[in-house]
Amino acid sequence: METTRIGQWLNLLVVCVLLLLKTQASSYVPITYVQNAVAKGAVCLDGSPPAYHFDKGFGGGINSWLVQFEGGGWCNNVTTCLSRKYNRLGSSKQMAKQIAFSGILGNKQLFNPDFYNWNRIKVRYCDGASFTGDVEAVNPVTKLHFRGARVFTAVIEDLLAKGMKNAGNAIISGCSAGGLTSILHCDRFRALLPTRANVKCISDAGYFINARDVSGTRHIEQFFSQIVATHGSARNLPPSCTSRLSPGLCFFPQYFVSQIATPIFLINAAYDSWQIKNILAPGVADPRGHWHSCKLDINNCSSNQLDTMQGFRTEFLRALTVLGNSQSKGMFIDSCYAHCQTEMQETWFRSDSPLLAKTTIAKAVANWFYDRRLFHQIDCPYPCNPSCHNRIFDPRHDNPGI
Repeated sequence: METTRIGQWLNLLVVCVLLLLKTQASSYVPITYVQNAVAKGAVCLDGSPPAYHFDKGFGGGINSWLVQFEGGGWCNNVTTCLSRKYNRLGSSKQMAKQIAFSGILGNKQLFNPDFYNWNRIKVRYCDGASFTGDVEAVNPVTKLHFRGARVFTAVIEDLLAKGMKNAGNAIISGCSAGGLTSILHCDRFRALLPTRANVKCISDAGYFINARDVSGTRHIEQFFSQIVATHGSARNLPPSCTSRLSPGLCFFPQYFVSQIATPIFLINAAYDSWQIKNILAPGVADPRGHWHSCKLDINNCSSNQLDTMQGFRTEFLRALTVLGNSQSKGMFIDSCYAHCQTEMQETWFRSDSPLLAKTTIAKAVANWFYDRRLFHQIDCPYPCNPSCHNRIFDPRHDNPGI
């Protein structure tokens, strides 16, 4: 009885310590609205001004800038874009007035040793097309604005005016749809920054691949093509791609990443939980829900489902081969069931964070950025990495995705 009670107290103590560390690792940063962007037509889906959260740099990081783009999926037609118009993914009116910064955005050396004192910005996502849309006309009935590319330019110009024009170091980064943003806009970001600055790009969970789903259909290819058509994105996609392929394909990094001139680092799970749920086994390809439990928790997957996921990993790694062994392009591809690992303290930099070659994501990125050491690591197949933090989704709050 006494032993049980001691065990319960120890468990409670561990939970309290973890909560304390999580609190210490985070800071809250207020929102900034780019009001002058409205006159330029650079607005969210509902016509409200774009926004970001800015935690100013200090000490040796005063002229270093990290611009992180928020993720949040996409809208591919008027109906799905209208559904965003009344929430934070389509209107700055609905965004929280302050948000927590942690992981790569954290301001304490203990939790973010190489970027803690940089100017750290999180750009809010409210256009639905990874900041690529630019349609001049606004439908008088829906009043939807497809202006993501203008928002990108307006936000960067605003930051340049606030000191980024003096940057010695600069990074564009992002998670999920924001990670795709950092790939799509990598060279454009470089062009807007001072030529003397050391500018690089980081994509976290943004390397979405063009793969068949479990029914044999390329559902994601159709979905991405609809996004590009709805938002008028073609002109803002990499010309090295659109000159060769249909614009919808140029939303997939595998078709243009080798042409990016600016150094770029890819962080991705080979079993990316969003891609497993929405590219490999979307609801439309699994009408009887055979994959539902597996998608919530990889421990629930059958041996056949795991074999299918191993096939997806093989296809994912094949899509990465276009990068070759370029010294300017780094990668941290783990075998976790995860999605977005740079903004969460537990996966960015902690004693139990995911490791590749005995290196955390934080250290791998920093070594690459500062040219200390190349990092080009691909993990062994699941379930070989005990350091993984595999996602477990709550079925009550699970987003069915696309």
